[in-house]
Amino acid sequence: MDTLLLNGGRPLRGSVPISGAKNASLPILIATLVAPGEHLLGNVPRLVDTSSMLSLVGRIGCPSIIGANTRIDTSRVAFCEAPYDIVRTMRASVLALGPLLARCGEAHVSLPGGCAIGMRPIDQHLKGLEAIGCRFELEGGYVHGRVDKLRGAEFRFDVVTVTGTENVLMAAVLAEGTTVLDNAAAEPEVEDLAAFLNGCGAHIEGAGTSRIVIHGVSSLKPSPKVHNILPDRIEAGTYLVAGVISQGNVRCENVRPADLEPVIRVLREAGAAVECGDTWVSAGADGRVHAVDIETAPHPGFPTDMQAQLMALMCVAKGTSRIRETIFENRFMHAAELLRLGAQIHIEGNTATVTGQPQLSGATVMATDLRASASLVLAGLAAQGKTEVLRLYHLDRGYERLVEKLSAVGAVVERGQEGRPAPRREVA
Repeated sequence: MDTLLLNGGRPLRGSVPISGAKNASLPILIATLVAPGEHLLGNVPRLVDTSSMLSLVGRIGCPSIIGANTRIDTSRVAFCEAPYDIVRTMRASVLALGPLLARCGEAHVSLPGGCAIGMRPIDQHLKGLEAIGCRFELEGGYVHGRVDKLRGAEFRFDVVTVTGTENVLMAAVLAEGTTVLDNAAAEPEVEDLAAFLNGCGAHIEGAGTSRIVIHGVSSLKPSPKVHNILPDRIEAGTYLVAGVISQGNVRCENVRPADLEPVIRVLREAGAAVECGDTWVSAGADGRVHAVDIETAPHPGFPTDMQAQLMALMCVAKGTSRIRETIFENRFMHAAELLRLGAQIHIEGNTATVTGQPQLSGATVMATDLRASASLVLAGLAAQGKTEVLRLYHLDRGYERLVEKLSAVGAVVERGQEGRPAPRREVA
């Protein structure tokens, strides 16, 4: 099993090209099902998760070719099932529910269950789809859905849910009449999904706000244009923190600065130097930044997917910070591993109190989920000495060419193998 070997304590300087967003790619890849034909998607990141989603689309009967653009042919659907062997590797497979119901009138999707950062139930998905005419049975670990006719309706989500919003949205585009989704997720990735569907002939208004109006159409067809996936704001935020935590300066290219505003705001509040252009953002620091308090919230609040990375930065900040996690009930699992590097963190309920230290020290740490992995890499970049991050497969789910990009800005980093002797040459 691959691991990541770092030798920290070096300022990172230079530019990093940001890949397409994982969390926009996954719903768009499966949304191709509602518009039969051949689709061309650009800027799809090459990640374990996108590969898994393409595998699912292939199992359904829609082949794909990965090149400069990703080509998917959804002319034929052979199966209406998202089986457990795929869903268990990537929870986003539950996004097949809405498109399959809209396309086939039925869907059989394995329950995703829990994960390392919390249960994340799909009750809001089912309630929203029931509102527009779907019926469900739970049996044998699967959700079995059927619909005779999709009909527009008004539905208010009990809680804000990104994937729930996306699932209902993908079905509602083919409903008869108008569907109104209130308390909908406003994340940029939802907006990108709506842009893709509108390019296929859908009529969606209000995406990017908490109220989305979908005027149903009888059919969709692939856009004649390539749809380019928006840049990954979480990947960009991670590299911006890398510039600050290493007391260097990293510039992220091919980004939408407006999508990064919550992260930019917090970094500036901490004393980092942040500059923005039309398609780039840079962040750095000449020394230790100072502690700030944050609370995660749905967009446009501070993203939960940046909480772990910000905690790593606070571990070396001046003063004491408080980080309150309001989205997932078990998203502080990285804290125990940060302690191994010399951090001082106290967890009480959904709040972490972090007392910044002048210096962290390298150690062997174990990743528990994707963003926890990123926090450990960031802490390793700031720590003196060598850090080994185990379970690197978590990072491969969401960070394209991580070693290459970090090396390009001066990090001393390489992949290794868990349980095998380290390479003869020094990581120095």
